Amino acid sequence: MPATTAASIAIALLAIFIVLGFGWRSWLQYHRTGSSGFRRVSARIGSPEWFGAVGFVVALLVAASAPILQWAHVVEPLAIMRATWIQVAGIMVASVGIAATVYAQLALGDSWRIGVDEQETTTLVTTGPFGWVRNPIYTAMFTFALGIALVTPNLVAWAGFVVLIAAIEVHVRRVEEPYLLRTHGDAYRTYCTTVGRFIPGVGLIR
Repeated sequence: MPATTAASIAIALLAIFIVLGFGWRSWLQYHRTGSSGFRRVSARIGSPEWFGAVGFVVALLVAASAPILQWAHVVEPLAIMRATWIQVAGIMVASVGIAATVYAQLALGDSWRIGVDEQETTTLVTTGPFGWVRNPIYTAMFTFALGIALVTPNLVAWAGFVVLIAAIEVHVRRVEEPYLLRTHGDAYRTYCTTVGRFIPGVGLIR
């Protein structure tokens, strides 16, 4: 598959992901609850919350720039990953990631948020995809990012994938999990003993 064709497909997939995962889902949340679901980051610079939020934005920007730079011939796919079947597999993986992100977001219902507000107490959802892993939305995002890195397998795309993993790991471990433990106590603690963090059975907290 020509590098520019793969880049164009990746750009289209990124646009679909952003529209459905952020735009449409935020609109739906506002329609249901009167709130967009976005929570402002007010943490001090250098804190885990700040690092997670900034890292997430940087990862998205880097991931989005990868196909654009490849389309413009600024970067090229890694030689060992130029096979067409790799790009086709990436398209399939990214498409699954988009569908899984939307599904997990809908399963979270009115508890869906981007960011953490310590003053809020949302319902602890443990059913559906949340019965398989504690953070299925992030798992789906990892899947999507991996797919994009396979469609446009250049160094920029892989860097974005690594930054995304690092940012979400910090946010989940240092911000979300402590918040949920403080908010839901023993219910969340019990949940963490049987359901993995991002992969079923992996990341249990005992």
